[in-house]
Amino acid sequence: MKKFVAVFLISVINLGSFGQSAMYSLTGIPEALKSKASVIVHEENIDLKVENIGNATLSVHKVFTVLNDDGRQALTFNEFSSKNILLEEAEIKVYDRNGKVKEKHKKRDMLTTAIGEGLIDDGYVTYYRISTNEYPVTVEYNYEQKFKNTLNLPDYKYIHIGEAVLQSNFTARIPAEVGLRYKGFNTAVKPVISDDGNYKVYNWTVKNISPIDYEEGAVSANNKYPYVALAPDNFSYYGFNGNLSSWKSFGSWINQLYKDLDVLPANRQQFFQQLVKDAASDKEKIERIYSYMQQNFRYVSIQLGVGGLKPFSAEFTDQKKYGDCKALSNYMKAALKSVGIKSYVAIINSDYNAMPVDPAFPSNDFNHVILCVPAKDSIWLECTSSTIGFGELGTFTENKNALLITEEGGMLVPTPVSHFAANIFSTVTTLSIADDLSAQSETILTGKGEFKEILDDLIKANKDEQKQGLVSVLGFKQPDDFEWKKTEGAYGASKLNMSIRSVPEFKAGSKLFINPRVYKIWSKRLPKSEERKSDFYFRFPFQKIDTTIFKLPPGVKSDVLPKDKDIKCRYAMYTSKAWFNETENAIYSVTSLVLNKHQIPVQDFAAVKTFFDDVIKDDAQRIVVKK
Repeated sequence: MKKFVAVFLISVINLGSFGQSAMYSLTGIPEALKSKASVIVHEENIDLKVENIGNATLSVHKVFTVLNDDGRQALTFNEFSSKNILLEEAEIKVYDRNGKVKEKHKKRDMLTTAIGEGLIDDGYVTYYRISTNEYPVTVEYNYEQKFKNTLNLPDYKYIHIGEAVLQSNFTARIPAEVGLRYKGFNTAVKPVISDDGNYKVYNWTVKNISPIDYEEGAVSANNKYPYVALAPDNFSYYGFNGNLSSWKSFGSWINQLYKDLDVLPANRQQFFQQLVKDAASDKEKIERIYSYMQQNFRYVSIQLGVGGLKPFSAEFTDQKKYGDCKALSNYMKAALKSVGIKSYVAIINSDYNAMPVDPAFPSNDFNHVILCVPAKDSIWLECTSSTIGFGELGTFTENKNALLITEEGGMLVPTPVSHFAANIFSTVTTLSIADDLSAQSETILTGKGEFKEILDDLIKANKDEQKQGLVSVLGFKQPDDFEWKKTEGAYGASKLNMSIRSVPEFKAGSKLFINPRVYKIWSKRLPKSEERKSDFYFRFPFQKIDTTIFKLPPGVKSDVLPKDKDIKCRYAMYTSKAWFNETENAIYSVTSLVLNKHQIPVQDFAAVKTFFDDVIKDDAQRIVVKK
């Protein structure tokens, strides 16, 4: 009898192993799903239960197989937690080829570390990396999170880079007092909706989803892959109740968080009044105060207050001389208020390749705060930067929808459209070539907008970092020795002096072949255009202008100059011209490259790629001089 029981138990265990193996077997999966996949998601069940306006629970069960090293990122369990989001339970199981559990890891086995770059860290990440030397490997994740808020309900993101999905299911149980709005992005999947007492139950299911190709330079991953966005009608956040059914109501809630925090002490108000007393216009007043703030305050990332949404008071920021984006914007608002100028903080989603928030779907998709002074030509201020020009926004916040926080509530408005004239990089280089063909060069560099930020950062760096930046960021030929210093002038002018051991790239008899510039005006090859499905994003539109003067030594004359070039497409233009000044015994090379728009529609990308390929070809032309 005991022998029978033992045999029976062994059979059950083997059947269980066989069942596990068969359930997660790769055989039988359609080749269309496997061919481009690095990860196969066998099953995923996500359950969101909102208990009441202040509490919710998310339970996740996911089983997937990583096919090769391209999918290794999936082997890292990585979940965020904070005072408001608690990771209650977490378990990882790793299966062998026979479907048996060979590893099991609980939350206590994982690493938890504080994250954030500010003075006060308010967030944590719990992570565990699964090590493997062979593929495929099958993994099961089970974890539960408790949310002490309902403002930021998790979206249903059912596919990620490199994944094929056999089955995924998301269920949301929402009480009537909270309410739910949802919207699919890049997907047509619809929920099955039912009632369960006071709860409304939403269920989304997807099956047999093929991998979605990653395309270099595409829109951010948050916008590229299909997902269903969720947002509550009513919510609670750190005990503050609000309504998110409209931008106006959400702005009213944010406005309450800022209430009475934009007041400076009387002596500081008088300081700003004195600062602008002889200013000729409101614009000049704003510029003076903005300049003062840039010179005297520094940016730090601080996650504090109502979940990182409520700023420090203007008085506190004034005393400490630091703040995060919301604190510095609120401080600038208070300073302007003290001289009778009205302004509004504006919350915004910041990233150069992120889509603007959807006007038709109010939700909390913001991660940054800027300031707006409303007028016929509104003035937008990036209060976290000590170097950006007055009235300029960086590419991260241009072309977006910002939510102005007014006394009447939120108002969604577009930020300025980026323009190439806001980002200019200009260089004028003179190379004095010696008889031995070495040279001393002097380059005057000026930058506006994004280029000014880049140059300001590099000029502050140590010499090794400067050298690396000259080569890898700006495209200069590596100098043998150099000195780089800031000079007086518009747009943060600087002077770069370099020693160059040999100017010619190569020789052929008495002929010497020279690069027409000391740096590459463009070197990046754009990705292939065939079968592209997504718009392409440059980081920002720009203009690059270069003038290079080669002062030849006695006995060396111009022989062959590069042909003039004039290349155009709908979004960009390029010109280059070279000539010999016999009186000076000098060769002048002048080049201009303009990109009008940073987002290139997919249907126009092939032409833009051809344009930049042609620019690279022209950069391969050489000046030929003859001894």
